[in-house]
Amino acid sequence: MNNLIWFRNDLRIGDNSSLNAAVKGQKVIAFYCFETIFFDYDTYGFKRTGKYRTKFLLETVTQLKAALKKLNIALFIYVGRSEDFLPKLIEQHNIHTVFLQKEWTRDELLVLENVKNKISPSIQFKEVYDQFLFHPDDIPYTSFKSIPEIFTNFRKDCEIHCKVRAPQMPIKAMSKNNLVCTKTEIPTLNQLGFYDLTQHTHTAFPFQGGEHEAQKRIEQYFWDSQKLAVYKKTRNGLIGENYSSKLSAWLANGSISPRTIYWEVRKFEKEIVKNQSTYWLIFELIWRDYFKYISLKHGDKIFGLTGILQKPYEWKRTSVALEKWINGTTKEPFINANMKELLATGWMSNRGRQNVASFWSKELEQDWRIGAAYFERMLIDYDVHSNYGNWMYNSGVGNDPRDRKFNSKSQADRYDSAGSYQRLWLQGTLF
Repeated sequence: MNNLIWFRNDLRIGDNSSLNAAVKGQKVIAFYCFETIFFDYDTYGFKRTGKYRTKFLLETVTQLKAALKKLNIALFIYVGRSEDFLPKLIEQHNIHTVFLQKEWTRDELLVLENVKNKISPSIQFKEVYDQFLFHPDDIPYTSFKSIPEIFTNFRKDCEIHCKVRAPQMPIKAMSKNNLVCTKTEIPTLNQLGFYDLTQHTHTAFPFQGGEHEAQKRIEQYFWDSQKLAVYKKTRNGLIGENYSSKLSAWLANGSISPRTIYWEVRKFEKEIVKNQSTYWLIFELIWRDYFKYISLKHGDKIFGLTGILQKPYEWKRTSVALEKWINGTTKEPFINANMKELLATGWMSNRGRQNVASFWSKELEQDWRIGAAYFERMLIDYDVHSNYGNWMYNSGVGNDPRDRKFNSKSQADRYDSAGSYQRLWLQGTLF
């Protein structure tokens, strides 16, 4: 049997269920497409994938291609629409089965449907849920419709009833005969519509994309600096690379699996220390899972104005407010500093994200989806489930039972009491 692995948001060779299954075939090739739909402009005028995440993605695919080559598997890379390339590749290489990670949000489903419409129904598609900490088959609910609407209930149920599966063992290289020639190449930033960019000196995310880089980050954050041991105390930080793990960017495009991180935390707890901080990193992985399950439960409601609560508000769409929010020229210095950081680096702390989202939706009362779309464009670690889940949560149409509103001034006093962060990003600006 001849197999093809269609890489999407699972850009790794370690602990990859699709890859592990595909290599059991006689012949294996791999496919990745820089999909047009994700580089087009959205309804709000934002290019859906901005320069920072594009650069990170290019670095990731470069490492993936090299890693696959060591396994004697060729990676065919295209720019455009999968439906224009994948059917021909399947035919040329006499592929019987396509292995891929299961995605369920709107655009990913559309891409898959368009491909299937152009190929023979005899071609098998084997999709697997491979981006979870707690696998869907292991959670204590009869269906996705039974997922609780409150995170704490979900977390407690899963902590009691679920076990995290062990990462899959590394796969062996296939025979050299399997490595077919491909003339496809990884595009440049310019070819994807961006000028070369230089990294900002103050960035809190000075990292590159790729599976190897994710492993390096774990080595540095867990074992070399042992910052994991104080994660709960530092996680609300604003400056520097070590106030949090920063693993979200690699998790977002699947350069590393949450299972791999989980079991590395467990190893750290055995060999170094087990405390609230080590638990809290796992706690954050469960939050990530939760938003994925919420999108599985509610489908396209996560993109709707009234959110999963179907709650009507009188939302505004003010172009002047948007320009000030994006450029960091609002009346709130703490909001401005965070927005300037995002604009300059493609990164913002978790504390910052909650504040600027609350300010946009609850202080300015602007359409929350515009803020979510801007984050999609800008964030290196954009993930559709976490992004829309968090934006709904902060905007009063999601899973926050208390419907909180952040006070920017008190938040600044609490988390930036000396004003260091604001000075860093508002140099030359009075506040």
